[in-house]
Parts: sequence; C-alpha cells; structure tokens
Amino acid sequence: MPESLKTRMKRWGFNFFPAYRGTGGRLTYIADDFHEIHVKVPLSWRTRNYVGTIYGGSMYGAVDPLYMVMLIKILGSDYVVWDKAATIRFKRPGRETLFAKFNVTPEEIAEIKQELTRTKSIERVYLIKLMNKAGNVHAEVEKKIYIASRASSRKSPEQAIASV
Repeated sequence: MPESLKTRMKRWGFNFFPAYRGTGGRLTYIADDFHEIHVKVPLSWRTRNYVGTIYGGSMYGAVDPLYMVMLIKILGSDYVVWDKAATIRFKRPGRETLFAKFNVTPEEIAEIKQELTRTKSIERVYLIKLMNKAGNVHAEVEKKIYIASRASSRKSPEQAIASV
C-alpha cells in the first residue's frame, strides 16, 4: 500500500520528534492504514559506539515504540494499548545500516477485537528483526504489548457504587 500525504507528514513528524530523533533511527515508510512501517538505523557518528558498531541503545530505541503506535492508530480510541516488556538479543555487530519492518495484518486486528470480547485484556508478543540489506539478522527485539477495551476497563456508575 502506498504512503499517503497524511502518513508521510506523520513520518516526518516522528523523525523530527526529539526523543525518536535521538535514537539515530529513521522511519522510511508508513502505510496509509498504519498496518506496515519500515525503519532504518544507519551506522553514523550519532549511532556509533566505542568499538565502532551501532550502539545497542540506538537499535532498541529505533524500534521500541512502533508496535504500540501502530496498534493505537489501527484500533482507535476505544482501546488502551501500552508497551509492557521488551528483550533484545544481539546476534552480530551492526557495521552497516540495519533495517526492520513492522506488520500488523487485518486478520490479527480482527482476532484482537474478538479476544477482547471474551476477556478484559490481552498481551501480544511481537518479534522485530534488525537486518542488513543481505538479510542477515544483527539483533532481535521481542516486544510484549498490553491491549484492553476501554469499555471493559471503565466501570459503569452502578458497578462503581456496588463495589464500594
């Protein structure tokens, strides 16, 4: 799906936001429906660590907020979405630009909504691979995302009174 003017403007804003800009990572693509995002983390003076490879904090920081942001945009204001946990595994040093792709399918969104009709909240785990152009994995980040329906997280006035 092509990038729209709206998502291009959001991408530019995200890339200039100081907290994200400081990671050295750059969003290169946001699908019009937010179901796909692409990121690159170049080896540069901003991301280079003491031994001359991409700093692990830059790798993690560049991918950290994206699944949460995607799910917030896709699910809308009827849902609560938070990052809950993360782990990173370094496979090999980043001596060149690294890339990551984030995908959330429409089927997964339907599954999330269906699960939330049966339970108050759920957690989803996403695996992000930071790879070079040749497809070699340099780091894997596992993100745990908490999702809840706002309707189930709010008590009605009757429920609030009954619980007192």
